Amino acid sequence: MFLRKFAISAPIFLFIYVVQETFVSQIRLTGGGFSFFLIFTLVWCALSEPEIGAMVGFGSGFLMDLSQSASGPMGQWTLIMILAGFTIAYLGFGDNNFRSSPISLIILTVIGVFIARFVYFVVGLMLGNAAGSFQHVIASLIGQSLWALAVTPLLVPIITKVHGLIYESGAHI
Repeated sequence: MFLRKFAISAPIFLFIYVVQETFVSQIRLTGGGFSFFLIFTLVWCALSEPEIGAMVGFGSGFLMDLSQSASGPMGQWTLIMILAGFTIAYLGFGDNNFRSSPISLIILTVIGVFIARFVYFVVGLMLGNAAGSFQHVIASLIGQSLWALAVTPLLVPIITKVHGLIYESGAHI
């Protein structure tokens, strides 16, 4: 049953990834823009169990490593997204008040975007990736978090509905 639900959600993630790579990444916004795929993944993980969060983090991190905009070595996003997916799912697991509150989902997602991007930057520095000036990095982290804060409220109702159709009602599958 679990494998079937995961297999049904995989094409959804592939579709969101294709949308991210073909359309969203082409939009140039002030402050670094946003990652539709990262926001989608983190909200999905916040609604899931920790095991599902880690598995979703692995799959989405692998796809993010394949992205043209990924500047780090293969596996860097995978590691970060496994940790982020599990952590966010663990923080929201078992608390129905948390999962039913869109405000808490939005805040957790925005914090998750900031921390994931920050950890990506730090791990990249440890692996020898070139980085810009300190002011540019901070401006980019803050800008991406602010864009996530603007976009996440628009996506939470849609993601919650799709997640509920797949994971929470066995009668539909």
